[in-house]
This record gives sequence, C-alpha cells and structure tokens, in this order.
Amino acid sequence: MTRSLLALLAVTVALPAFADGELNLYSSRHYDTDERLYSDFEAATGITINRIEGKADELIARMQAEGANSPADVLLTVDTTRLERARDAGVLQPVESDLLAERVPGNLRDAGNMWFGFSKRARIFFYDPEQVSEPPQTYLDLADPRYAGMVCHRSSSNVYSQTLLSAVIEHHGEDAATDWAQGVVNNFARDPQGGDTDQLRGLVSGECAIAVSNTYYFARALRTEVDGLGASDLEGIAWVFPSMTEGEGAHVNLSGGGVAANAPNRDNAVAFLEYLASDAAQKYFADGNDEYPVVAGVPLSESVAALGEAPEDSIDLSAVAKNVATANAIFAEVGWE
Repeated sequence: MTRSLLALLAVTVALPAFADGELNLYSSRHYDTDERLYSDFEAATGITINRIEGKADELIARMQAEGANSPADVLLTVDTTRLERARDAGVLQPVESDLLAERVPGNLRDAGNMWFGFSKRARIFFYDPEQVSEPPQTYLDLADPRYAGMVCHRSSSNVYSQTLLSAVIEHHGEDAATDWAQGVVNNFARDPQGGDTDQLRGLVSGECAIAVSNTYYFARALRTEVDGLGASDLEGIAWVFPSMTEGEGAHVNLSGGGVAANAPNRDNAVAFLEYLASDAAQKYFADGNDEYPVVAGVPLSESVAALGEAPEDSIDLSAVAKNVATANAIFAEVGWE
C-alpha cells in the first residue's frame, strides 16, 4: 500500500488531503444518497471521481471488451455473486492493504483480496402476526407445509434469490436445497414478481402473510416513503432474523467493490476502497442508505436500529457464490419462475 488512510479510522478525523488526479468509477449502485460518499472523498483528497453507471453485467462486459485500455479504476456493485463474476471475468486485481484486511471481516471479502464488502443487508422474513402465530425461525422452515399459500418471494432470475439458495446449498447440500426450493414453491401465495418493495407491499395488502426481503428496503420505508410505501403502512408487521443452521445467523447480501485489473490510477483506487472502510463512510452507508456497516462498532442508523442488530451467518460468501449454477439448475427443476 503506497498511501495510508489510517487517519480515516476515527469518525472525527477529517480525511487527509494527500492526493490529486482522477478516479474512474464503474458503479451499478443506483442510490442518490451515495452522492455524499463521492463528494466527501473528492473534497478531502482532491481526487475527481468520474462515474460510469450501469447494470453490473453490462459494466463487467464493458471492462472485458476494453481490455488493457480500460479506463476503469474501481468497480462497485451489489451482491457477492456479481463480485465473484467480476473476479472470474478477470476484470479485478488483488489489493494488499493492511487497513482493508483489518477493517473488513474475512468472510466478507475475497480470499485473494480481489473484492471487499463495504455494506450488508440481511435477507429476512417479515410477517403478519395476525395470520402467522408461529413464524418460521430458520430458512429451512420457510418450506414447511403449514405456510402453504402464505409466502411472497422474488423470482429465480433475481440475484438475491440465487445467492440465498446458493447459501442453502453450501450449508445443507444439493439434495436438501432442492427439497427446500420445492417446498417454498409449494408455499407461494402468488407467482414470483417484482422487487423487494413489492414483496413488502404484498404483505401490507394481505396478498401474502410472509414476505422475504432485504432489511434495507423495510428500513428505508420506515425513514421515508418510497413508491407509496411508508412507515404507516408497516405498522403491525413483525420480522424474524432466520438462521441457516443452529448457532448461525441470517444470510446477508453485500455491496462491495474492487480495483480494476488495468486501473490507470491504481493508488487513487486503493485510497477510495480504504475510504469506504472508514468510520465516516461506513456510517454514511447506514445513515444514507439504511444498510448495515461491515466494520464493527460503527453505529446503526435509526431506521436500521429499529430492526435490531443482525445476527449474521459467518459462512464465506465467496464459497456461497460458487453455487449459483447449481442453484439455477434447482430453480428450473422445481419450477421456481
């Protein structure tokens, strides 16, 4: 690491103005609240961030096509599966950073330091206690026949669905995961449709009694109305942080990034990743986008704190991502649309 950002470890310490030049950021994060992350980094370092935004697969394909001439310095995206896809596509390079190794837990980063997670969303169960007196406590419970006709879930083409089933495979094996997927399909209240907010909306409307969603969609609606869903709509809804196995916590999805394989501004790229692991940036992930920080000890936002601390599955998410092809085969086998 040629430039240290150790001063970033304290929230109250201003970012050091040590750098200049540019940073070319390829990002599939689509949150307006991230503007503050970028502007604070620019103001503190003198580095100008040039952004190209798009869907993750499109950005990865673009970086591959650009090859050695790619201007990309950093790729930011959502979900471990996409981060692994970028690594396997050869568009990321390893980063040796004592700061990142210290700040980002080992199960939330690539073993070869190709990518690092910077924020988390737990994928949990929300339910109507008037219809469900004994909610499922584990992911496997979601397939229990007593929940027949109750469950709203996203489609099999969604990366969150793929990663969740991949985690079930990693923990319980392919046969058990197939049985689980078939059981969940049997329990659907409707055909899979829409995003996580739509699953919550189905719960509010009474179309389903149990909705599977990432925490930040619910927390965001507690803080501000989004697409017609606000805090008043969520009154009376309860939730469970389900476990994968006994003694383990909830499945989490990551938002993260890595340094591009041919980064023309590599030092600035590493500095940016280290900045994202600072207390200041971690708190903004929480306050600005209702996510859980990856760094221990960073305070939760009010909306996230309302959900509570997320007991977390400690499994290596790189291992989980390797099961996606098997997960997609299972989806097809059981008719999960």
